[in-house]
Amino acid sequence: MNRFVLPLAIFAGLIALLGVGLRLNPREVPSPLIGKSAPHFELPQLRESAKTFTERDMLGKVWVLNVWASWCVSCREEHPVLLDLAKSGSVPLYGLNYKDKREDGLAWLKGMGDPYQLSIYDFEGKVGIDYGVYGVPETYVIDKLGVIRYKRIGPLTPEIVKEKLLPLVQELGRA
Repeated sequence: MNRFVLPLAIFAGLIALLGVGLRLNPREVPSPLIGKSAPHFELPQLRESAKTFTERDMLGKVWVLNVWASWCVSCREEHPVLLDLAKSGSVPLYGLNYKDKREDGLAWLKGMGDPYQLSIYDFEGKVGIDYGVYGVPETYVIDKLGVIRYKRIGPLTPEIVKEKLLPLVQELGRA
């Protein structure tokens, strides 16, 4: 009888862990970057490739970095939300065009509308790796000191913007 107790206890433990794991929201994956300085980058701008942009350009401001691509189906779903966010003027919105052809990214913005103050171009995906990008779209809120305060995997929705993103931006703006 004792030889069955240990395997049964291990099996029950595994079932409990599986049950807990299945209740987690994969879009709310905790990022090891939350609370840490945003990784450094210097990339060419999508529209003006002779000009570069770096996260250091935003020190002293709370801002949002949105990772997107023209080939991304979920980005199409998220895009109207970004257009509304940009229209509100509540936070500077910057894009990171990820693993995309420059001409495809430019055409996509021309056809869909451009919510970004500017987009940077990461064809090889190196900055995406530094930021722990799982896939696109992903969105980061970065504070005045250049620290990542929020990460969203997947498309933003009006509810997420209203309930999470904007309250955080307002709080960080007061700090």
